[in-house]
Amino acid sequence: MTITMPQHEIAEILAKPYSQQLLFGSLPARFSYVGVDGDPRVVPIGFHFDGERLQIFTLPKSAKVNALRKHPRVALTIDTNGFPPKVLLIRGSVELRLEEGVPEEYILSGRKVMTEEQHVGWTAGVKSLYDEMLRITVTPDWVKLLDFETTLPQSVQDVIDAQQQA
Repeated sequence: MTITMPQHEIAEILAKPYSQQLLFGSLPARFSYVGVDGDPRVVPIGFHFDGERLQIFTLPKSAKVNALRKHPRVALTIDTNGFPPKVLLIRGSVELRLEEGVPEEYILSGRKVMTEEQHVGWTAGVKSLYDEMLRITVTPDWVKLLDFETTLPQSVQDVIDAQQQA
């Protein structure tokens, strides 16, 4: 059974400062999906956030494309290495769309992780290499921000609540 949240709650969580830092920062997402063989997969992946949805790009013949057609439900996490950790968890469904050339959002997602000089060379390289790309649009239907300052995993919160009631 898929658990979903009201869109206004999703928007509120995605608008929080820590969520915005994670969505617009240089960290990759960890993208989880089910392969065509039924086994889970997790890959680090660049993305572009348009304010509501995550845009991920790949080659049309990528192994994940057939898997996503068969199993369009995915989960992502974007998280930090420091303490306390900041973790944005996202679940949702994907839409796949073939696009001619290199989408501008793919170019923008690359800008997050390289210098301007590197980005110019990388952009020229991908534009000369790819005639088409597949856009994977993830529409969140459940999100959670764990900042370990104001929000905790539910199991940790339950232990704290139980100790305070004792």
